[in-house]
Amino acid sequence: MRKNKNHTRNVIKKLTSVVLLVGTCAALLAGCGKSKSDQVIKVGAVPTPHAEVLRIVEDNLKEKGYTLEVVEYNDYVLPNKALNDGELDANYFQHQPYLDDFNAQNGTDIVSVGSIHFEPFGIYAGKTKAISDLKSGATVAVPNDTTNEARALLLLEANGLIKLREGAGISATAIDIIENPLNLNIQELEAAQIARSIQDVDIACINGNYAIQAGYTVKQALAVEAADSLAAKTYANVVAVKAGNENSEKTKALIEVLQSDEVRSYIEEHYDGAVVPVF
Repeated sequence: MRKNKNHTRNVIKKLTSVVLLVGTCAALLAGCGKSKSDQVIKVGAVPTPHAEVLRIVEDNLKEKGYTLEVVEYNDYVLPNKALNDGELDANYFQHQPYLDDFNAQNGTDIVSVGSIHFEPFGIYAGKTKAISDLKSGATVAVPNDTTNEARALLLLEANGLIKLREGAGISATAIDIIENPLNLNIQELEAAQIARSIQDVDIACINGNYAIQAGYTVKQALAVEAADSLAAKTYANVVAVKAGNENSEKTKALIEVLQSDEVRSYIEEHYDGAVVPVF
């Protein structure tokens, strides 16, 4: 009888050990999975210059224990949707006025956590090679999203081509034009399409990143925003995260490496004034 009891106790001990071992392995596997996920920083960006700048800091993030994954987009809408849906940890492609407008229009809660650079917005020649050569009825391409259209119109105004309603500011649209001496035809296009359509218009107002992507340099522009202007402060490109993640370890690590002397030097040496660091 005693032998049977000892045998039963041994079986119970072995079963208990197996259960504990399985539980420990499962916990370790779950912990490993979570740890691996936490070590990846997934950032959405447009190809130029944002994705290029991000790749400069890959090694710096590795030293901090993170793997950088850059997801490239070719428009200004999808990277915010992906961030809001939790598909990204952060994005880097937009300025604050665009972000504010996107949140207002889409009911999202995305916040800026750091300014990185400014891309001077420029007027580039299409069929007409100089601003002084513009004829009555000339066609001018501008971005069709609220903040970038306003930026284009303000640049046209600064160059004496139009006059905007007082107070229109960074919310200006074509309906705010109160003086248009040349009766310019303001053609609103998706920002990413303007450089590709430049041969069809007289002049085009192009975002800095799309101008670079199309092979233009700041020196080729007929007019640009000044690097020390209000626009430089207003339209600095930011790293954005979903609200609540502003102080996460990932966010802190990403901002620290992007706002570094190495990144400042890279920007100054590689973009010939088309991209200007602001940190």
